[in-house]
Amino acid sequence: MSQKQLKEAFISNLNGTSLLEISAGLSLPPLCLLCRGLLLILYYLHHGKPLSSRKYSLLLDFLVLVSPLVFSCTVLSPIIFFIPVILAAFCAGIFSKIYSQTKREARAPLGQIVKEFQKARLDPECIPAITVFRVYVNVLTSISILAVDFPQYPRRYAKAETYGTGAMDLGVGAFIFGNALVCPEVRQKPHRTRPRFSSLARQVFSVWPLIALGVGRLLSVKSIAYHEHTSEYGVHWNFFFTLALVRLAASLLLAIFPKHKAWLVALAVAVLYQLLLSTTSLKMFILHGSDGRGSRLGFLDANREGLFSLFGYLAIYLASVQVGLWLLQRRSSVRGWLEALGGLALAVLALSVLLQLCQARTEPVSRRMANLPFCTWVLAHCLLLLGSFVLTDLGLVFTGLLVKGCSVPCCWKVVQPPDSGKKQGMEAEPVGRQDKLSQPCLISAINKNQLLFFLLANVMTGAVNILIDTIHSKAAFTLCILHVYMFFNCLIMYILHARNIVLKFW
Repeated sequence: MSQKQLKEAFISNLNGTSLLEISAGLSLPPLCLLCRGLLLILYYLHHGKPLSSRKYSLLLDFLVLVSPLVFSCTVLSPIIFFIPVILAAFCAGIFSKIYSQTKREARAPLGQIVKEFQKARLDPECIPAITVFRVYVNVLTSISILAVDFPQYPRRYAKAETYGTGAMDLGVGAFIFGNALVCPEVRQKPHRTRPRFSSLARQVFSVWPLIALGVGRLLSVKSIAYHEHTSEYGVHWNFFFTLALVRLAASLLLAIFPKHKAWLVALAVAVLYQLLLSTTSLKMFILHGSDGRGSRLGFLDANREGLFSLFGYLAIYLASVQVGLWLLQRRSSVRGWLEALGGLALAVLALSVLLQLCQARTEPVSRRMANLPFCTWVLAHCLLLLGSFVLTDLGLVFTGLLVKGCSVPCCWKVVQPPDSGKKQGMEAEPVGRQDKLSQPCLISAINKNQLLFFLLANVMTGAVNILIDTIHSKAAFTLCILHVYMFFNCLIMYILHARNIVLKFW
């Protein structure tokens, strides 16, 4: 077999992992974020000022926010269930140190702080969890697209061939989910009245970079005979095309139907598509081609997975628009967000039950077809991860009340109520505006140029695969390559952020 055939075989015919193992892996990003926040608060407590050094800030963020994820999906994957316990214990130790030190300094008693915490007012215009969710999906995707070519990356985490739940299968759906959370239909202010099809016109213009990237990837892959998993999207299709067409189709539907009914449209699309899969020959065509032997003759046959999975991804996108609209409802207090967490927990529970019913009554999860169980699974786990980030932010807000004056980048800060602001001769300060200026932050840096970060990761992945025999790499070499690759990507974003450069020209 040639090197190309070896690499294609290395990422083919896989069956995924368990839902429990994926849930354990999803607990790591919130715990890393919590650990980073507690370390910054502890630093402020000891030095009386935030960590302002760009060099040390980048190093801390990379070592705490990124490096644990690289280890957990490679050499530490056999003990993936123990890693969250270790991180949680470490975070508990840091919090205990912060609390004991503030208690010695005769600060307010814990009961009073809990009452202040529940009444604390947060900026309703800023929801850090959404930003962190989108950034971490990008980071996890960037790690996985290169790590999957190394033997240290468990085959069960890679994309399943037909049925199964691999970590990378979830990443594709999470990317769609994250994009929908900040789409124009969600961000548009309720009081602004615009023509119903104006958003569609803007989306047509805004998706051209995705189409250009899709064409560029297609040409580059074919020209250098780069290894590819054909049953993932097809011969000519790729994820950039999927993302562009899903955004266009969703904008068209949301121009026709009220956006606050997006969940109904999503349900209709997902159920009708599943009915077609279950009652017609569509499933056999997607899996085995027009001749039943995996033929790739003609454009539709050659790209059947990418074209028909659009219906499932469209359902995920529309449901995510509903989630985004719900999250952006004005909640100005911690109590309001605690109630929102309860709503997210109920949604995750309902979707988890629906997932079990779907798999029992229809078929298992299939990213290849993007069937109803796949849509349900993606939404349940994305809401779980999003809720975990909200909980982490609230935990950092509570810890911040113990240490007056401290702040954590990309996290809520308590805003003074209007009455107290007038009494003290000051105005409420919007969350995050001073953070971005005074405290360096890797999350803010990646968030500013997310598409560029994803594109750079794809280019670097291709370069590494061309230059290195990844399949036969040793563990130490693999870890070194992955860390250098991720650090380089993060460093570029950090430099652009420091110079306030946003490479967006559409």
